[in-house]
Amino acid sequence: MQYTLLGKTGITVSRICLGCMSYGGGEVPDWAQGTRGWHVNKEDAREHFKIAIDSGINFFDTADVYSAGLSEEITGTYLNEIASRDEIVVATKVFGSMGHSPNKRGLSRKHILEGCDNSLRRLGMDFIDLYQIHRWDPKTPIEETLDALDSLVRAGKVRYLGASSMAAWQFSKALYLAKEHGWHRFAAMQNHYNLVYREEEREMIPLCIDQGVAVIPWSPLARGFLTGTRHREGGSTTRSQVDTMAKDMYYSEEDFQVADTVAAVAKQRGVSAAQVACAWVLQAPGVTAPIIGATKTQHLRDLIASVDLKLSPDEVAALEKPYRPHKVLGHSQPTAKAMHA
Repeated sequence: MQYTLLGKTGITVSRICLGCMSYGGGEVPDWAQGTRGWHVNKEDAREHFKIAIDSGINFFDTADVYSAGLSEEITGTYLNEIASRDEIVVATKVFGSMGHSPNKRGLSRKHILEGCDNSLRRLGMDFIDLYQIHRWDPKTPIEETLDALDSLVRAGKVRYLGASSMAAWQFSKALYLAKEHGWHRFAAMQNHYNLVYREEEREMIPLCIDQGVAVIPWSPLARGFLTGTRHREGGSTTRSQVDTMAKDMYYSEEDFQVADTVAAVAKQRGVSAAQVACAWVLQAPGVTAPIIGATKTQHLRDLIASVDLKLSPDEVAALEKPYRPHKVLGHSQPTAKAMHA
């Protein structure tokens, strides 16, 4: 495994982060994200964490909304069992709905403080290494959010702060206000970035490079679209057949041309398409550690091996050539009306 610093912090993370959204499922409240038929249950998840730790992965990412908290419980159970707490970096998120009440969602001080305590309880840990806001909350003043997050760091419940999926101007505003008020600033940006969605290269990634913020992209395989299991006439896996979000974001003819190129490069190199797609994200400027997820252990091992796959300049150029611009995907851009409401 290879390692790098998390942005301008002194904390060291593996070049691969294990995303834990896949672990959970089961019966969950109707307000929460439930099973989609492809989650890994608690018993089977143990082997995934063992493989990750044995490979040298020390960076793990989950969120309170994943399977209504079950993902955090599973993540905490096995990391506390298998790993040394001082050697790993555990990240989770707050923002999404955790109940019917309007106060059990968003980025108010009330919900952030409650959400952190609940995440700590589910993880079975005394602190969270990287606490991230899952999305931008247009209903809560960002000053309130930043002040609440700062108080968690000062209370010792959180070590570092991160954000995810928002417009570059929003992230820039948050960084500026944190500096202006002397609050702890965001150290990482978890954004949507892969070979079929590269709009982050326009503003967000250059901003992060300039400000020394770690980039930890989610969905480096485009929700499996770049693995070779998605076809123009449909998918060959359970997730590809039920994942409507992927079909809404990808599946254009230009996207399939990118996927075809990934498959061609993979065939030439004698590796999997998933390895090529992940290796491309790993070599992209500014990227610290893509967040990978897997439902099968062989897929997890395959992605871990992508850290050592070096693409040539010609291969990178070929992979990038078919790309066509996309509309914003993965988060909502505020309308002019909403901005002035």
